Amino acid sequence: MSTTELAWFKSSYSGGGGGNCVEVALCPEAVFVRDSKDARRQPLAVSFDAWSAFTTLAADSRF
Repeated sequence: MSTTELAWFKSSYSGGGGGNCVEVALCPEAVFVRDSKDARRQPLAVSFDAWSAFTTLAADSRF
């Protein structure tokens, strides 16, 4: 599957004015992450286990 065929989405926490956002797309093999300001660049592909660990850590962090 080409990354141009993926269904990209932003977090519900992202504002509508652009800025520093990432987009995520899910496929059976991996989770893809890209910079919303430069969607032409190669996205980062991570395993579902790695994505789960990252989102768990981010949700539990108290900054």
